[in-house]
Amino acid sequence: MSPVATVLIVGLGNPGPEYAGNRHNAGFQCLARFAERYGLRFSYYRFRASLASGSVLGRRLLLARPLTYMNESGQAVQPLVHHYGISLADLLVVYDDLDLPLGRIRLRARGSSGGHRGLESIIRHLGTTEFPRLRLGIGRPPNGDAVEYVLSDWLPEERPVMEAAYERAVEAIACFIREGIVAAMNRYNAGEE
Repeated sequence: MSPVATVLIVGLGNPGPEYAGNRHNAGFQCLARFAERYGLRFSYYRFRASLASGSVLGRRLLLARPLTYMNESGQAVQPLVHHYGISLADLLVVYDDLDLPLGRIRLRARGSSGGHRGLESIIRHLGTTEFPRLRLGIGRPPNGDAVEYVLSDWLPEERPVMEAAYERAVEAIACFIREGIVAAMNRYNAGEE
C-alpha cells in the first residue's frame, strides 16, 4: 500500500541525558518504544526537533521529540505541522499526566492543557485545542511537590508499571494511525477511568 497523508506523532520531554529517565520524559520514552517496534530511527533534526520517519501501517509517519525543553514545545510542533501540511486530525501529542494514576493511559480528541506546560505551549503556538493527545499517567507525588516529582527518575518498582503502559500506548498509537482518534479512544480508554 502506498503511503498517504503524513501523520505526526509528538512525544514531549526535555532534551539531554540528565532528563532521560525523568517522569516528565514519558512522552520521549514512549516514542522510543514505538520507534523501536516499527524499525524507525531518530536520525535527523529539523525545526528544533529530533525526527524519525518512514512508512508505518500504510501511512507516511513522522515522529518528533522537541528539543526546545518542555515549556516551549510549541516552538517545534507548530513549524512541523505547517511545513509538512499536517492535518490536526493527524497530529497526536504524547505526554505525561499527573492527574492519571501511574501506568494508566488516556486518549482525548481535544481539550485544555490541564495545566501541562508543554501542552500549553503547543496550544498557544497552534492557536487551537482541537488536536488529539495521548496522556500517560505518572500519578501525583506523595509529598505534593510536583516540580521535583516530574523531574525525578522512575523508582525501580515503577519501571515495570510504565513499561506495560508504554506497550499499551504503542498499540494505541498504532490504532490511531490506522483508524483515527475515535477508534483509538473506544478501544484503549475502556476501563481506564
